[in-house]
Amino acid sequence: LFPGVYFTRIKRLDGNLQFNLLLVMLFVTADIISTVEFNHSGELLATGDKGGRVVIFQQELESKNQPQCRGEYNVYSTFQSHEPEFDYLKSLEIEEKINKIRWLPQKNAAQFLLSTNDKTIKLWKISERDKRPEGYNLKEEDGRYRDPTTVTTLRVPVFQPMDLMVEASPRRVFANAHTYHINSISVNSDCETYLSADDLRINLWNLEITDRSFNIVDIKPVNMEELTEVITAAEFHPNQCNTFVYSSSKGTIRLCDMRASALCDQHSKLFEEPEDPSNRSFFSEIISSISDVKFSHSGRYMMTRDYLSVKIWDLNMESRPVETYQVHEYLRSKLCSLYENDCIFDKFECCWNGNDSVVMTGSYNNFFRMFDRGYRQDVTLEASRESSKPRSVLKPRKVCTGGKRKKDEISVDSLDFNKKILHTAWHPQDNIIAVATTNNLYIFQDKL
Repeated sequence: LFPGVYFTRIKRLDGNLQFNLLLVMLFVTADIISTVEFNHSGELLATGDKGGRVVIFQQELESKNQPQCRGEYNVYSTFQSHEPEFDYLKSLEIEEKINKIRWLPQKNAAQFLLSTNDKTIKLWKISERDKRPEGYNLKEEDGRYRDPTTVTTLRVPVFQPMDLMVEASPRRVFANAHTYHINSISVNSDCETYLSADDLRINLWNLEITDRSFNIVDIKPVNMEELTEVITAAEFHPNQCNTFVYSSSKGTIRLCDMRASALCDQHSKLFEEPEDPSNRSFFSEIISSISDVKFSHSGRYMMTRDYLSVKIWDLNMESRPVETYQVHEYLRSKLCSLYENDCIFDKFECCWNGNDSVVMTGSYNNFFRMFDRGYRQDVTLEASRESSKPRSVLKPRKVCTGGKRKKDEISVDSLDFNKKILHTAWHPQDNIIAVATTNNLYIFQDKL
């Protein structure tokens, strides 16, 4: 029922990362996964796809008899979040693809998440029910109403145990606030508001109010012919409810403080690295576009992903990143062909591990890259059925850029650009990662 889910393990040995595959489930549909997100405890993992569905996986509790099952995720709930729509005023189809999912911090037994397509954001409640009421006075057990004249005694309804049922119900629908396609949503640390960003505007919402939002960033020029950049991603600071950042297609990141003014068109800080003249080319502006921005859990750093690299920025230093990691520098010589097949416009995401010591992002050929900030080590791993057997340790992969190719290396000319990892997520507490490869979901965890 659900496409290629691979459960695996991850472990650090002497600073090295090792992986061990656990379980395989095959897709019967060709639905493409469009977002992956752990909740704040890591117990639940949500995926959204191009068909507008949200699939939630739940982590199995560790068993003393089966310690190797620690971290395995099984399907918990599936529901249709968005349906295809049609904008009659603009004669445009609005596809149902889920662009982003964001979990709200848990406050009671139920879980809440936000999901969005290009135009509409929805707040969903995910709750469990394992009891049902019985013994109504005016209703039969099958739901039919009884004739009140036949009721001669009063009964006290009681709850009876039933099979566990997981219900997903829409609680709020936030619509009609974006002219352009929504690319980001981010829940504020005050747990009362969230932001949504499209190509030219960022709106601030209250989770309880659906009929209005406040526009906090608007970069749309009076004359659209003067448009030089668009917003590519936005996120709230994890601790400071007044601070957020947004990135642009020009490779800049702007940090804004909502205490300064109601409209944050004037940023508080601008993070931008001067371009190396030796690397200047026709494609420079395209590959400098930032596809993702993420604050570290501590709130001290933020990470950005452009086409070829991952950069770590200290919020106290705007002039240049404190760390730069090359993801697939070997593709610099292939930019012309990547432009022709539109791969140069792919939007790769990135993520931090729980203690901000390792960062992860995707690449082509179903490769994903991990960079250890402390040991200054990196590893390339492949998520595929062909290279992984159940409970086997994933072997690091290397790409050969020229000369004689070694046995375990793969030539850069042999990379499959149709196989790509755009969406990744890291468990907030444990070394468990989720990697989406087009229409397959792989879950890895550390080897016991």
